[in-house]
Amino acid sequence: MIAPVMTRIAATFARMKQESRSALVTFIMAGDPDPKRSQSLLNALPGNGADIVELGMPFTDPMADGPAIQAAGLRALEAGMTLKKTLEMAAGFRKANPQTPLVLMGYFNPIYIYGVDSFARDAKEAGVDGLIIVDLPPEEDAELRTALQDTGIDLIRLLTPTTVGPRLKRVVEHASGFLYYVSVAGVTGTKSADVSVVAAHLETIRAATDLPVAVGFGIRTPEDVKAMAACADAVVVGSALIEEIAAGRDLGAKVSGLAAALLTGPKRASA
Repeated sequence: MIAPVMTRIAATFARMKQESRSALVTFIMAGDPDPKRSQSLLNALPGNGADIVELGMPFTDPMADGPAIQAAGLRALEAGMTLKKTLEMAAGFRKANPQTPLVLMGYFNPIYIYGVDSFARDAKEAGVDGLIIVDLPPEEDAELRTALQDTGIDLIRLLTPTTVGPRLKRVVEHASGFLYYVSVAGVTGTKSADVSVVAAHLETIRAATDLPVAVGFGIRTPEDVKAMAACADAVVVGSALIEEIAAGRDLGAKVSGLAAALLTGPKRASA
């Protein structure tokens, strides 16, 4: 019997377990501030310390995103970014970075307009490893899950502080790759998470699934990363990176600082 091939996401979390540390997940918006510059920034993220990369799919009505990411999406759209061009960016990233997992994050409307089956096919061809569709609950994602079968692309589901009991069981069912825990109520980039509260909920989540759990929203600094890494399998930073891009500052230096916090922080016994 031939053993299944380990996906890039699974291989990354296996490596994190060996290294007894959490993964750094970085988010930028495709096409921000312009397609050429965005591709360069995207390709450089792994070299600066990102273990997993999330690439935003620009959308005109990003209801889960705070001001920084909303503005990034608008800049990208004004620069001519489309979902097709986002997939072309993904292909460019995969050519430059054969091993680093790439996850597309965004909303279902552009995928629906593109055509779900066509999108799944083209995403696979581009080397995409996972999808996070923030406005697609488990009750509504059967069409996309079906299209993703046999592509090797993980459908990564969102959890929130209110995802408990039967709802938790429903959300983790059919999820794959990892789970994305939204650590605060509200939109991205506007609040900070209470690590002790997050840690308690992660214990409940881990009793319901073996999937790794990434924690995002409200994580901005090396200190935030180090604190959250004590309980999370991965730590996601997005708005703080978008702000660096908007200000024209050195994104590589920011990411390197975040990565260093994970390398110098306390080792996780159960990473």
